[in-house]
Amino acid sequence: MGILNAIMVPHPPLIVPEVGRGEERKIQRTIDAFREAAQFAFDARPDAIVITTPHSAVYADWFHISPGSRATGSFAKFGAGGVRVDARYDEELVRALCRLARERGFPAGTEGQKGDSLDHATMIPLYFLRQAYGDRPLPPVVRAGLSGLPLTDHYRLGTLIRDASEMLNRRVCVVASGDLSHRLREDGPYGFRPEGQEYDARIMDVMGRAAFGELFDFSGAFCEAAGECGHRSFAIMAGCFDGVSVRATALSYEGPFGVGYGVCLFAPGERDDSRRFLDAALKKEAERLRERKGGEDAYVRLARLTVETHVRTGRRAKLPDGLPAELANRRAGVFVTLHKNGQLRGCIGTTSPTAPSVAEEILRNGVCACSEDPRFSPVSADELPLIEYSVDVLGNAEPIGSPDLLDVKRYGVIVSNGRRRGLLLPDLDGVDTVDEQIAIAKRKAGIERGESVQLQRFEVVRHV
Repeated sequence: MGILNAIMVPHPPLIVPEVGRGEERKIQRTIDAFREAAQFAFDARPDAIVITTPHSAVYADWFHISPGSRATGSFAKFGAGGVRVDARYDEELVRALCRLARERGFPAGTEGQKGDSLDHATMIPLYFLRQAYGDRPLPPVVRAGLSGLPLTDHYRLGTLIRDASEMLNRRVCVVASGDLSHRLREDGPYGFRPEGQEYDARIMDVMGRAAFGELFDFSGAFCEAAGECGHRSFAIMAGCFDGVSVRATALSYEGPFGVGYGVCLFAPGERDDSRRFLDAALKKEAERLRERKGGEDAYVRLARLTVETHVRTGRRAKLPDGLPAELANRRAGVFVTLHKNGQLRGCIGTTSPTAPSVAEEILRNGVCACSEDPRFSPVSADELPLIEYSVDVLGNAEPIGSPDLLDVKRYGVIVSNGRRRGLLLPDLDGVDTVDEQIAIAKRKAGIERGESVQLQRFEVVRHV
């Protein structure tokens, strides 16, 4: 059979009365909608329930699938240890899913997390499903975590879940567990950002129309600024419906505590090849990368040549003929930055010149960015078509006496305390205030938050 239906639900612990102690009544619409969603799942009589959760083990490049035969959890850390939730895992469906992942070279499996404790983003949907099932036994569960991989890979995991379900003739309900923005109010858990309200309005519109292709239009920087929780969870669920029509019903939206809670129902229809959103997203991204590559200037072309030569041959590239004089004759500090799928993939640079020219500086730092950044494994050859490059050429640093003389969009900052020194470039996604800029630079230098520092600022010319 495959995928019967799906529900999108939040997971605020206070929705459980023993946790909320009356506060849950402030989100009664969400509770009522959650109960309707659980009944919707029950009415389909699924053989198994797949729950996608943001709060199980999360790895940068791996999707963790529930191991073992069962798991349990409680709301003890939320002050309600007497409320427990148990889950029996569908081991056969897990094995089929992991086998498909291995066959297709997809990074998912049961390896990773040890122990059998359920996270609250899994327990809360099961809590409501338990109510819907009454005295009847709950179907077995598959719990799928998120990863740091791009949205397209989360969507692809959904297609694997669908294929494994169909292979076993399983009737499956998918539960996409995820809160929306956490930045709706100043007194909320992460304060207020205007992106929070914008995110919630957009995501409820997208999910209410089952316009799953538009999930890929939310940039990583926007999602981070919005403080969202469930976007990747929703993308996995969307992949379960790839290539079929979907009838969506938005039941409720609330955000009284500074966190957005949305509930939606989804039922599949007939085959619809116009809804193969993964193929469309990959085609769109490939075209964007081609256009970007075609517009690269001499600085970025040299960075690309440097990285691709080193990755493919292990050797250092030779400087090409005909470089502009500003590359061949000028000296300056240079940072070479690599991104893949919108995520940082490597960044190494020099604050002042160490080579005879900017061009030589790019050669040195490009090799280091792709192979020696301690935060990442070396770039592999199959990643090269997905790498985007930027080159920052630094101006001279000047001492300043006050953070008031900084501007995160215009100036980079250097903080120093004795021999400890940290640098942060200007105009970075997710760095919106001078305080954030200084704090990150101090962390990079190993300088504690309360320690005093000397400040320098510098301007850059960024080539992309």
